Amino acid sequence: MRTPTRRRGVRVDGPRRVRSGSRRSAGFTLLELTVALVLLALLSAVLFGSLKLAGRSANRGEAKADATASMRLAEEFLRTNLEGQHPLRMRRMAQFPLLFSGSADSLTYASELPARVAAGGVWLFRLRVLADDPKSPLVLERMVPDLTADAQPAFHDADRSVLADGIAKIAIGYYGRDPGTLANAVEPTWRDHWDDPQRLPLLIRIDVTPLSGEAWPRLVVAPREAPDAGCRSWNPQAGICAGV
Repeated sequence: MRTPTRRRGVRVDGPRRVRSGSRRSAGFTLLELTVALVLLALLSAVLFGSLKLAGRSANRGEAKADATASMRLAEEFLRTNLEGQHPLRMRRMAQFPLLFSGSADSLTYASELPARVAAGGVWLFRLRVLADDPKSPLVLERMVPDLTADAQPAFHDADRSVLADGIAKIAIGYYGRDPGTLANAVEPTWRDHWDDPQRLPLLIRIDVTPLSGEAWPRLVVAPREAPDAGCRSWNPQAGICAGV
């Protein structure tokens, strides 16, 4: 038997055997590291997906807000422009026809342009959709009318303003009476074209359908001028203008 010895005040009882597994080095095992990396990857994927979804929602919301704002501006301009129509008549043509014509998808009328645009004045406008354009825009063409011409003016080289892009179609309706009828003889009705060159319709209805999204709110406008305005010598029996 070995007797315990002392070394520098420390009692030494002899060699000790360290039991295997009683102590392990600090750190992670390969399995723990793998699990942690998998969890981190899952959390990153979830976070990335949430951020991507939020970004798409924000972009859709911003695009919808921009489209709504453009729609409201376009409708407000059209309402003001159509309500302020001027009953201009051709002075050299028989019966002095009005500068107004309307079909189911196109409308031509005379109205005042704000002074901040092209120095203002009364212009001739045409509203329609350019279906052959890739952007399918709703446009308002304008030109200075020549009232002394021998025929209705054509929109050659006319100025053009885009009211909105991505429009599938417009449907225009006109509320009034048949040409030549007396004011109180028949009740006015809605129709998809206007053939009376002597009188304006009582109401104009415009429905705009975009390529995507909801249709615009229906626009119904009443011209401020009388249906037979613009004529100094009106023949109520024949429903024609005898002089301007």
